[in-house]
Amino acid sequence: MTLTELSPPRTRDDRLTGLPVAIIGAGPVGLAAAANLVERGIDFVIFEAGESIAHSVDQWGHVRLFSPWKLVVDPASRRVLEETGWQHPEPEALPTGLELVEHYLAPLAALDSIAARINTGTEVVGVSREGMDRTRTANREAAPFVLRLRTGDTTIESTARAVIDASGTYRSPNSLASNGLDPLGFDEVANLVHHALPDVLGRDRAQFAGRHTTVVGAGHSAANTLLALATLAESEPGTRITWVIRSASAVRMTTSADDELTARASLGARVDHLVATGAIEKLDRFEIIALSRQADGVRLVGSRNGDLVEHDTDRVVNATGFRPDLSMLREVRLDLDEIVEAPARLAPLIDPNVHTCGTVEPHGFAELQQPEHGFFVVGMKSYGRAPTFLLATGYEQVRSITAWLAGDLAAASAVQLTLLATGVCSTDAAPAELGCCG
Repeated sequence: MTLTELSPPRTRDDRLTGLPVAIIGAGPVGLAAAANLVERGIDFVIFEAGESIAHSVDQWGHVRLFSPWKLVVDPASRRVLEETGWQHPEPEALPTGLELVEHYLAPLAALDSIAARINTGTEVVGVSREGMDRTRTANREAAPFVLRLRTGDTTIESTARAVIDASGTYRSPNSLASNGLDPLGFDEVANLVHHALPDVLGRDRAQFAGRHTTVVGAGHSAANTLLALATLAESEPGTRITWVIRSASAVRMTTSADDELTARASLGARVDHLVATGAIEKLDRFEIIALSRQADGVRLVGSRNGDLVEHDTDRVVNATGFRPDLSMLREVRLDLDEIVEAPARLAPLIDPNVHTCGTVEPHGFAELQQPEHGFFVVGMKSYGRAPTFLLATGYEQVRSITAWLAGDLAAASAVQLTLLATGVCSTDAAPAELGCCG
């Protein structure tokens, strides 16, 4: 670590005076950043692409988290909430995504100090510097950030002194194909391919009842969907389930005996039992190459043991994990790891081939700084394609960053975090608190 990396924010000119910090995303980590900025007395603005706060969490709101309440509430958020009489839910209880929103995130977003600064239905489609593309260097740090915003049919721009990108990865799933590209023919059948963690027993029931569904992926979001489909099949005749994985076995779904997230530890065993009893058909070593429409369903063409194999199904669930959408950051100077697409100084600390969620070292502003001074990627997006993320990690990230923005170098550098021992991780990511590192 160099002295420059550990220095407080450098003196800026009047162009930045009075500008807010822009937070991209009003999910758990974005709102935690807001709460920390409230405590620091720093002005901010939040841009959320969804029509409501924590919109992505709402999409998987039917799923119960592996982590109890005591691990999913940000300390600064708790403090500002308790000033209004808010009571912390039962610490050991396991909330669903909807409960997380209803009992924690929605009250937090409704605070007077935060609510007026949230802009929902506002997608950030680009970030740059005022009057500068990424090639210009002179006086770059003195130039305000420019965020291009799309809301409905209108496109506008907003300026900021710093940017915290907490937009997550839920809206950018990995490809069904092993090569990372969309399979040939994907557009033809896109309406029959579902995002990870559909609400099989609730909102999306009609899409799966009495149909043949193929779940692709070897992580815990795949396991959740397989278990839900098996429950559906008990009451809906004709419901069939196939589980497609690329490798010979689903080691990504395996958890170690010392996994302290007890609600997660039995998932793999439950799925294995359903496979053994024939409730789930398992198709292993199948690497998808192409998709095509067959009547009202989908044909998957893939390579298996060197041979081309076809598999017909009615619906496909893509549970292959997530990756960061970097398209809006083309004009921002970034230093990202070439493999996992995480900040370069963070990547060695979260390598899923080495670390589980519980062995990731605490980290803050120093590991998250980019060549673009004052720009930070945080939360699940900061982990790129690695699944070793816990909400508690994101909360400590934004605590450190907001301290740095306030010029409190001592607090920014004092990064501390105690994580639970967790099981085996892999590169098959899932949403925060739902995947390997729930």
